Order: sequence, then structure tokens, then C-alpha cells
Amino acid sequence: MSTTVSFTQFLKNAKPDSVLRRLLAFWVCTVMAFAGQAALAAEVSQLKMERSDEGVYLSASIQFDLPPAVEDALLKGIPMFFVAEADIYRSRWYWYDKRITTATRTMRLAFQPLTRRWRLNVLPGAISVTGLRASFSQNYDNLDDAVASIQRFSRWRIADAAEVEPGVRHNVDFRFRLDLSQLPRPFQIGVAGQKDWAITVETNRDLVAEPIRDLSRDATKDLSREAGKEAEK
Repeated sequence: MSTTVSFTQFLKNAKPDSVLRRLLAFWVCTVMAFAGQAALAAEVSQLKMERSDEGVYLSASIQFDLPPAVEDALLKGIPMFFVAEADIYRSRWYWYDKRITTATRTMRLAFQPLTRRWRLNVLPGAISVTGLRASFSQNYDNLDDAVASIQRFSRWRIADAAEVEPGVRHNVDFRFRLDLSQLPRPFQIGVAGQKDWAITVETNRDLVAEPIRDLSRDATKDLSREAGKEAEK
């Protein structure tokens, strides 16, 4: 007897409320399974907000594995664009949270066949606005090091200091994705809807902008302390 026939007989013999409960349970399990797979694909393991007189900075650590299809396209000379976005909200008890600011960063990763090296360009804002004017570029000997640099954000400036109140908890909405819209048109058509090309993660956390330590001042103190010890000798 086929599975279809068995399921049809089950629906005929079972009570309506029983069928509804079982179908609902099956739907919940299916959704949780897909959600679990998405969580394993990419996740934000660390998110920290800091503040100085010059601005507000975000540091993040993202964990994901580069799909073989994406790596193969990179080796064929097709650059990949990764986009990070951060929104800062201030809580308001009488209305919806107020969005203070939005920051965007675009990272372009490309393989250079002549040198056999990887080049990463970091651009402020969205690629459609900034074009290819990079504020920072770096070469890497292997793909793992280049991807590791994409996965780590160190003090990315996302707001002016005056926009974020010191010591006040703010809601931060952070998003990261592989921007498929920047691929060549034939690739966009071929990869649409394919999970092998889906690198995306989003998290929402309440953060307090911690004051940034003056590392140069700490280093000066350490040098002065060491000089004093040498003088005492």
C-alpha cells in the first residue's frame, strides 16, 4: 500500500481536531528544521558597540562557511560583494523606537590570477552609491585569510558621537549578506533561489556604547613605568 493511500485513509478515519493538531505539529517541526539549518549556515558570535568623542563604533564577529559554488566562481575571476548594515534605535515608551542612524559597508573580494593572490576592497556605503572607490584595500596569500578578514569587524564607525547617548542602552539591528545583485546578469538568473548561494545573517541586540580606552595613553604609561624601573636600578 502506498504512502499516499495510507495518509488518505488516516485523514478519513481521524477526528478533525486530531488531524489539525498533527498537521500543525508537522508544520512547526518543518519550520524549526529549516531555521536550524539557517542558523548553522551563518551566525553572529559577537557584537560590541563602543563610543569616543569622534564617533560610535561597532565590532562584530560572523561565522559562516564559504559555499563551494561561491568559491568556484571566485576562482573563475568573478568578484563577490558582501554587505553589512547596522541600524541604531532609541527606545521610546510612548511610541515605536526611533531609528537614529543607518550605516552600510560593502566588501569586494576578488581573485587575481596573475599574482595568485586575493584582494579585498572595503567601501563605505552601498556599492550603487560609492562605485568602486575603496577606503581600504588589502591583499592576501590565501582565501581563508581573506574570508577571515570579512568575518571580523573592528571598530567600524556607524554614527556620530552626539547621536548616541552615553550609558544608555540602544537597540542595534545588524545584517550581513552576500549581495547577489552585484553578480553578472547570467549568474543572477542561475543562482536565484539556490541555497548554495545564500549567505545571510541578522541579529537584533540591546547594547550600551562602552567608552573606548585610549590605547596610546596606556602604552605611554607602560613605557614610563618601565623607564622608572630602569632608573631605580
